Amino acid sequence: MLYDIRLSIRYDYQAAVAGSRHVLYMTPAQSASQRVITSLLDITPTPDERIAKTDFFGNTAVEVAFRAPHDRIEFKLRARVERHATERGPDTSPPLDALLAEIVAWRSLTQESPHHFLADSPRVRTQPEFAAYAREQITDAKLTAASIVEAIGKALDRDMTFDPGSTNVDTPPEEAFAARHGVCQDFSHIMIGCLRSIGIPAGYVSGFLRTQPPEGEERLEGADAMHAWVRAWCGASTGWVEYDPTNGLWVMDQHIAVAHGRDYGDVAPVRGVVRTSGGQASAQAVDVIPLTTPADTATPAR
Repeated sequence: MLYDIRLSIRYDYQAAVAGSRHVLYMTPAQSASQRVITSLLDITPTPDERIAKTDFFGNTAVEVAFRAPHDRIEFKLRARVERHATERGPDTSPPLDALLAEIVAWRSLTQESPHHFLADSPRVRTQPEFAAYAREQITDAKLTAASIVEAIGKALDRDMTFDPGSTNVDTPPEEAFAARHGVCQDFSHIMIGCLRSIGIPAGYVSGFLRTQPPEGEERLEGADAMHAWVRAWCGASTGWVEYDPTNGLWVMDQHIAVAHGRDYGDVAPVRGVVRTSGGQASAQAVDVIPLTTPADTATPAR
């Protein structure tokens, strides 16, 4: 699939900002299944500093700083990306007890090491309720790690309600899980907590998802959204797999990845500090426009 992607994130400040500094994770990722043909990030006003770098996990981060007073900032991405579906072969991942032994034997601490994704992270902590829920989905002790990932993802899709008004970016996953309501960030954080609680390394992926309007309705410009899903380590032979618990399916060629980390805090599209005495309002618009259409491909709804 070939996509044109447009993302706009705008901040309006009640009082002039004397200075600010931000880190941006907005550029689509290059990978074996995803090729970035072009990517342009426009920033208004023009920053006094702009540095592109690669973080520990291999993501592209852009650091910007503004020294002159300003009352708004807008970040606009335009990109063209070719995304290939990941071929899923036979499941060769080990059962849970064998996976734990493989993790213990794993000596590497590179960016792809499972050790970075097993312990608590700032926004996701292992909890007894996560462990109990995860173990309820393990109906057979011989289930493979990949099967467990799918079982937990499908259970969350079944038991959780997608509700855009129920949480915000700072809602703890425990709170969203107790209410059984949330958005893709909550679904992903909860799934990460469930997997880590039973010993499966798991992390967070930010990106875009092509969605379809209700039948008979026009697609509204800017109506697509940034999305999030989960990556889990399923043993040395299988490596990392990606699952979308919000939609209850393995990641497809309609998922365009931007960055991955331990949780949302590692890959937030925009984070930073501002010097101001007033509040702020923000707006976001996303368009994911397919330039080619796959045959017989299920389309995620959210």
